[in-house]
Amino acid sequence: MEQDWIWGLIGGLMIGSAGALYLLMNGRIMGASGIIGGLVDGSERKAWPERVAFLAGLVLVPPLLVPLYDGFDAHLTDSLPLLIAAGLLVGIGTRLANGCTSGHGVCGIPRLSWRSIVATVFYILAGAIIMAVARHLLGWI
Repeated sequence: MEQDWIWGLIGGLMIGSAGALYLLMNGRIMGASGIIGGLVDGSERKAWPERVAFLAGLVLVPPLLVPLYDGFDAHLTDSLPLLIAAGLLVGIGTRLANGCTSGHGVCGIPRLSWRSIVATVFYILAGAIIMAVARHLLGWI
């Protein structure tokens, strides 16, 4: 029996717990794009240490967990231009939606925020459409 779902469950529990802890400790929503945006535009100067620590954790913790993933394959494409385009589109989308999936999906939906529910539905719908087109019609993935 495939047990890859366990890693998704563990990851989901970790992200959900981190979001709840961040909200309880700081009184703010844990959205990566908002945290990065506050650093970039300087709007949250007083909170920069916690924002930098949060982003450092996002970057530094995954390599520390690599030994737990014996032979893990993320099924990423080898196309660097496609990865760059995807990253840019995600960045543009998070700015247009005033938040990312961690802010809306993980932290907004549990608070029953209609804005977050609508944003998450559109994130998932857009991702499904793009994936279907890129994989089945264009053969990129």
